[in-house]
Parts: sequence; C-alpha cells; structure tokens
Amino acid sequence: MNNKMYTKRKKSLEGQKPIYILFYKPDGVLTQFNSEGRESLNQYIQIKGVYSAGRLDFDSEGLLILTNDGVFIHGLTDPSTNLKKIYFVQIEGIITENALSELESGVIIKGYKTRPCDAQNIDEPILPERRKPINPHAPTSWIRLTLHEGKKRQIRHMTAAVGFPTLRLIRAAIGPIGINDLNPGEWRFLASDEVNLLYSLIKL
Repeated sequence: MNNKMYTKRKKSLEGQKPIYILFYKPDGVLTQFNSEGRESLNQYIQIKGVYSAGRLDFDSEGLLILTNDGVFIHGLTDPSTNLKKIYFVQIEGIITENALSELESGVIIKGYKTRPCDAQNIDEPILPERRKPINPHAPTSWIRLTLHEGKKRQIRHMTAAVGFPTLRLIRAAIGPIGINDLNPGEWRFLASDEVNLLYSLIKL
C-alpha cells in the first residue's frame, strides 16, 4: 500500500481499530442492520460500527464485506477501481450464445448501458440449498458473470433485458476473495494479507 493510500485509510478510521468481515449472506436477509419485521444483518453479526461495502438484494445470496474503513468501502464499490466481482446466476430458459454476447457487450437498463463484462454458460455449480427453494416451471440454465460495477438489481435487469429472467443469484467472489470457506450465515474476519491484497487491487 502506498503512503498516500495509507494516510487516507488512517484518516478514515480516525483512531478506531480496523475491522474487516467476510459474510455469506443467505437468501431472505436485508443488507442492513436493525430492520423491523424482516431478517437483517444484526441477526448474524453483533459488531457495532461496521457497514456493508455494497449490497445484495433481499433474495440474493453470497459474499458481503463489512468494515468500519470508509476508504476501503469506497474502493470496493467505486466502478473506477475496476475490481471484479463474480456471480453465479440461475436463469429461466436455456441461454443462447447471442444472449451471452449481448450481456458481454453491455445492455440498456433504465437508460444506462452496462459496462462490458464476461458472461459464460456453466454447469450447475455445487451450492448450498436456499432456505426458500426455487421451483422453476420450465428448463433453466446457469451462467457465470464477472462484473466491474454493481448498480441496484443490475444482474436481474441485465438477464431480463436479454430474455432470461434471473431465478437465483449468488455472489461467489469479490476480487480474489472467494466464497468457498463459508456457508450461508457464517462470517469470518479477513486476514491482514487479504485486506492488503484488496487494497493493492482497488488502486485508489
């Protein structure tokens, strides 16, 4: 980490002990704390002062990073840092090469053209069962999307735009940090080398 970034990080923490948490969000959980009437992060993480770096919608699953480091949050969520995020997406219908090409080139959603991404047809990944099962009424397929941005419900809007509604959505990786050592509802602290690696990639 260069001196300028270290200074920003130190100022962001303002004397607090740095906290970096990796959490596997289950389906049916809001990406916020203390929500009345719906399950939220405070049912899983009882650590004050941390906030989510980016969001996953209520029905989506997968990795979240929570921290009290505002500079880190900015770096993980600002598209200009070009940090990749990998998603496994179950869609309704059998994906076509044309649809994959459209996703990769960018599609128009709500007047905005999405940035180029990587879209691949994959076999069904080995994943934990959802708490609320998906019950499709037609054939389905799976794709792997690698994005460098993250607007609200972006992937759901993208797949719908090319004719394949999203049924299940899992964020599998944030940069080089993968999901494979956690189960839904579990969390762990990020190791210092993982934090430093992410800082080196976001290039603030």
